[in-house]
Amino acid sequence: MFETLGSLTASPWIYALVAVSILLDVFLPVLPSGVLVITAAAAAAAAGAAGPVQVPGPEQVPDILLLLVIATTASVLGDMAAYRLGRRGGARLDRAIARSRRLTRAQERLGTALARGGGALVVIARFAPAGRSVVSLGAGKTQRKVAEFLPWSVLAGMAWAGYSVALGYFGTQWLGTQWLGTAVSIVALFAAGALAAFLVRRPPSAPTATPAA
Repeated sequence: MFETLGSLTASPWIYALVAVSILLDVFLPVLPSGVLVITAAAAAAAAGAAGPVQVPGPEQVPDILLLLVIATTASVLGDMAAYRLGRRGGARLDRAIARSRRLTRAQERLGTALARGGGALVVIARFAPAGRSVVSLGAGKTQRKVAEFLPWSVLAGMAWAGYSVALGYFGTQWLGTQWLGTAVSIVALFAAGALAAFLVRRPPSAPTATPAA
């Protein structure tokens, strides 16, 4: 698997592949977008390709800054596509949400968080398996304003892309071997996803009652 991904990083098509994978995994969470980002970043670290953006040739590896920009942009665009889908609604989407306690609960929590001016749930859910889908669709379905959702989506995309790129790049630099750095970084990405899933599922804390005067 790593050999196949490694060969892809030597092609300029890796940028398009990363972008499409991230765009679509909001609808198909099984796509390995995080694995692609980590592998490309690991290849950049192995070759020392962290300099200015260049037009990639057949034998070049991804530029780390361009990879970060593409991953962040694709993440936000995918979020907004799911947001628009949720906002338009439809009988089929309504029935799917009503059948899922997870979607219903996420909708309620997200609506409360955004209404109070906080959207940390959007950022946390970006790391959880399928969390991005649930939150983006939920934001649209609860008719949250774009101005309430978009800034948190941008922050979530930057956090996720930065974390994934940093894992692959610095993991490979520290471990000194591309395949080992990639493998350890993927494990760390899944660990972050498991923690995020736990935080998303955890019920919100009950507000502390104010003593009567």
